[in-house]
Amino acid sequence: MMSNLFSIFDPSTSMNTSINWISSIMFIFIISSSMWAVSSKMMIALNAMKMSLFNEFKVILGKSSPNGSLIILISLFSFILFNNFMGLYPYIFTSTSHMTITLSMALPLWMGMMIYGWINQTIYMFAHLVPQSTPGVLMPFMVLIESISNMIRPGTLAVRLTANMIAGHLLMTLLGNQTASSSGVILLVLINVQMLLIILEMAVSIIQSYVFTVLMTLYTSEIHSH
Repeated sequence: MMSNLFSIFDPSTSMNTSINWISSIMFIFIISSSMWAVSSKMMIALNAMKMSLFNEFKVILGKSSPNGSLIILISLFSFILFNNFMGLYPYIFTSTSHMTITLSMALPLWMGMMIYGWINQTIYMFAHLVPQSTPGVLMPFMVLIESISNMIRPGTLAVRLTANMIAGHLLMTLLGNQTASSSGVILLVLINVQMLLIILEMAVSIIQSYVFTVLMTLYTSEIHSH
């Protein structure tokens, strides 16, 4: 029996070494190698999604974006999307519902952008701390506010993804516990609600992957827009 409701998100197994994190790369084994060699429907859909994201991120970043940034962002989207979907399968650990994974994705990327910006565009980074047409009296406060806003960005990205994935899984767990002790019409209603909830979670998985990547793209574009 669970000691508390959030214990379903504990990355622990009965073995000495936790193997829950294998779920982060499990999609590599599920996608058959033959799908990469032939034009299957799945690969056509993935390629169409990849090209759509490539064109959208290219517009946001502009022509001055560093080489390889689009590949990193599309790879980030794919990694989050696959892990979100893997968490919908029974008995598979959802790695994106843990701050260990989400913060490990957001913090290094944000820190890399900040280091790149302060080294290569120092004057612009200082100017970005004070918006245009700011009164002289408010300039010290705007610098403080903008600095805090930039510093909490990786935390907000990580918490947003984690909270959205945890919320849906908790609701599914609560309904699942009620289903085990229900019967008749109530059982039928709970099953239908769970089916609708799974569809909603699939949509949330796509949306949260997109939101995380788009926000990271916008943060990157702020540095390279000058």
